[in-house]
Amino acid sequence: KERLTSQNIKDIIKDYDIVVDGSDNFPTRYLVNDACVMLRKTLVSAAVFRFEGQVMTIVPGAGPCYRCLFEVPPPPGMVPSCQEAGILGVVTGVIGTIQATEVIKAILGIGDPLKGRLLLWNALDMSFRTVKVPRNHECPVCGAHPTITELIDYEQFCGIGNNEIRTESEYEITPVELKRILDEKKPVTIVDVREPFEYDICRINGSRLIPLGQVQQRMNELDANELIVLHCHHGARSAQALMLLRDSGFKKLKNLVGGIEQWAENVEPEMNRY
Repeated sequence: KERLTSQNIKDIIKDYDIVVDGSDNFPTRYLVNDACVMLRKTLVSAAVFRFEGQVMTIVPGAGPCYRCLFEVPPPPGMVPSCQEAGILGVVTGVIGTIQATEVIKAILGIGDPLKGRLLLWNALDMSFRTVKVPRNHECPVCGAHPTITELIDYEQFCGIGNNEIRTESEYEITPVELKRILDEKKPVTIVDVREPFEYDICRINGSRLIPLGQVQQRMNELDANELIVLHCHHGARSAQALMLLRDSGFKKLKNLVGGIEQWAENVEPEMNRY
């Protein structure tokens, strides 16, 4: 019952043969992977998201590791958390059971582990598929010439913690301030950078949807002479979108403080929330 860090993880897992990772954040995933590779511990890694799950077993020296599949993490805010996107409860049960099966197989030395294979399950169409994951011989942790030989600062590596993306106060606007602008019918473009499924749950009237991953390609749709207010669920993704637009020459930009969640609390309490 202790928070894993680069300083304590080796001592915590050194007496175990198999590590099971069901964590919900990227710093922990990379930390656990790197520690297991360095200590040659079998790792059963899994992830869940909404109606889907994935599982892979990592056997250091005999197959790819997590970094072979995802060498670097996505930018902060790019992937919604389960709190933001939701998760069907039974998905965790199915994926956890598959992880347990992999552990039992490893203990007994029977069957074929998901080594070098990523198992993907979709609950909506009840389909399983397996994707081959080759070992990356240039992997910075398990490759032929590793460049990461000691555990690092994983929150910094994933771009969060003290380096969390946020906007300066001059680029922020509160829900109440935005409501005043709308009531006074001043010209403003509200850009929602969430995903379409989030937009379907709730939205600010008059907002236009441009998911974060499309902002760079679709910024020509925006009028740089008009005030542009960006928002997401809590403010992280819209902060990243604001930086993209600012670096491209846009000047009149604001990030909605607290995102649509804060808007619902302060302005539109009857709005659906997630």
